[in-house]
Amino acid sequence: MPASPSVPASTPASSLGERAMVQVDGIEVATYELAADRGAAGTVVMCHGTPWQAQVWAPVAHALAQRYRVLLWDMPGYGHSTMDPEVPVDLCSQMSRFRALLDHWNLDRPHVVAHDIGGAVALGAHLLHHADYASLHLWDIVTLEPWGSPFFSLVAENAEVFCRLPPRLHRALVREYIAGAAHGRLPEFELDMLAAPWTTDRGQAALYRQMAALAPEHTRPLAASLGEVRCRVTLGWGEQDPWIPIEQAHRLREALPGKPALTSVPNTGHLVPLERPDAVAAALLSGLP
Repeated sequence: MPASPSVPASTPASSLGERAMVQVDGIEVATYELAADRGAAGTVVMCHGTPWQAQVWAPVAHALAQRYRVLLWDMPGYGHSTMDPEVPVDLCSQMSRFRALLDHWNLDRPHVVAHDIGGAVALGAHLLHHADYASLHLWDIVTLEPWGSPFFSLVAENAEVFCRLPPRLHRALVREYIAGAAHGRLPEFELDMLAAPWTTDRGQAALYRQMAALAPEHTRPLAASLGEVRCRVTLGWGEQDPWIPIEQAHRLREALPGKPALTSVPNTGHLVPLERPDAVAAALLSGLP
């Protein structure tokens, strides 16, 4: 039996390496690739959520890359991808883009790992846009209602006001919002990393624009079609997730074919890929061929 891959600690130097900018339906998308040194056992594609970027998966991606080719992307509106205000950032748009990105990469039945709204995006590409996966691994995902905090509703009703917040007040709000996703205290360098894309003038507007664009009506077709998922699924959740309670994981498990395996991670919040990358990597590697 091969040795279990090690999970690098999340450090200020944690990196996904050089990014490659690609055009997907005429939109500039930042992508990243980590590859196993001695032949990959397959391809894993990782999807982030909000308000994160691909970097949220870095420690887990490095662990998986000891066996697999790992591909990641920043969704348009996030990270290093375009933040052009003319580019739609609603979930329906991201679902179709993910399918287009898989076609761009010429991937046939990759393994897909997704967190937060990345789960809705991955499910939408599969159920609504007919992307086929070898397996699907969902962590603390947005799909079942209720989702969206009162802060989301406040932003949706007042996005223009939030876009005009003074920069120092905006930076403090972003850091506090991000910190509230974790069960414990996040290291300062992780807060800095997660907040950085949103602290420029363009990033400030992009943050509130994407929050205002996220709507439960875009996940209702997915919730109604969960029984039609065509691949093996695993679920993972932080037991103390303050944004999407673990009760939703149990509801998802009942709705998906075969009642998939559920890994619950104790003393962990919504940011489980950064809070407990060791547990996430171990669960993924046990569920991947």
